[in-house]
Amino acid sequence: MTQTIVSSASKEVRIGFDQPFVMIGERINPTGRKLLAAEMKAGDYSRVEKDALAQVAAGAQMLDVNAGIPLADEPKILAETIQLVQSITDVPLSIDSSVIEALEAGLSVYQGRALVNSTTAEEEVMERILPLVKKYDAAVVAISNDDTGISEDPDVRFEIAKRIVERAADHGIKAADVVVDPLVMPIGAINRAGKDVFYLVRRLREELKVNTTCGASNIGFGLPNRHAINNAFLPMVAAAGMTSAILNPLHEGLVPAIKAADVLNGVDPHCGNWIRTFREPPADNDGEAPRGGRRRGRRRA
Repeated sequence: MTQTIVSSASKEVRIGFDQPFVMIGERINPTGRKLLAAEMKAGDYSRVEKDALAQVAAGAQMLDVNAGIPLADEPKILAETIQLVQSITDVPLSIDSSVIEALEAGLSVYQGRALVNSTTAEEEVMERILPLVKKYDAAVVAISNDDTGISEDPDVRFEIAKRIVERAADHGIKAADVVVDPLVMPIGAINRAGKDVFYLVRRLREELKVNTTCGASNIGFGLPNRHAINNAFLPMVAAAGMTSAILNPLHEGLVPAIKAADVLNGVDPHCGNWIRTFREPPADNDGEAPRGGRRRGRRRA
């Protein structure tokens, strides 16, 4: 069974076919969050700290960290953010940037084995990112698009992913360390987007034997009550073989949906994770019969 192993200084996470679905918290990302972007640019990471702790408390096993802020010193901010997050939580991180200098700055301070997010199949991008992944013994997200853009044909996206896996092997990176993002299209714009990604994930798992991830919120983009779409999509794509996703674990119903999928897909042995997460806490008296209960109320014959 393919396993992608990532770690912090003290905690290891395995992304794999026989492992529980890995939730990668998405909220440490200033894109579309003007207040967070302004704070990070000014060196104020208080909101980052709150977002990190809240996501882990909600159930995220990993966190994605992005510092893509226009006209800001991204390498410096990304490195500082990684150091902060690693000082307050022990979960492994996905280091998310399209700027090679920022990725190197982040990897140079990272404690453990990171997931680099990401490379595409564009020649220039692969030749910049893959040597860096090898240098720091990281794993990498491979996004299924190339110089021609994003194809709507899932078979084309499969061939693009295959090209990245093969190029990674040329750099000494095992297929197990390539986590493919097959690209989830908005179902409101492309009605077959769900079926296409289920088909593609199965091919990636069965033929390339690679782990997969996605930006989960893309599927419901533009639709009303999009979170309900996301919550239904994730168990279905997990059943098709996807092993992780970048998502917001704070959205109502999402974590229970994923943990239920783990139970139903047979990757939560004896329902242990489900029981630990959702069983009711014991009463204050630790389950003992209350004093003055049935025994006191009965008369002896």
